[in-house]
Amino acid sequence: MARQSISLTEPNDQWLKKQVESNEYSSKSELVNDLIRQARKQQSQVDFLRAKLNSSEESGFTTDSKEQILAQAKQGLNG
Repeated sequence: MARQSISLTEPNDQWLKKQVESNEYSSKSELVNDLIRQARKQQSQVDFLRAKLNSSEESGFTTDSKEQILAQAKQGLNG
């Protein structure tokens, strides 16, 4: 596993310490890795939605109902 050295602001460092002290995480490293995983997942969802919007704009109008469109979007986010 790669090791990194990072600098944190005092409020962020205190927040990390509180999370570890509350036994939510066993270490700051575990917490930072979890936050990065969450950010990566969120970014992939944003990328998916951006691609769908671009594709939709290029394809023109649809005959799908708003319920069908919503179901398709949810399936893509969860898939």
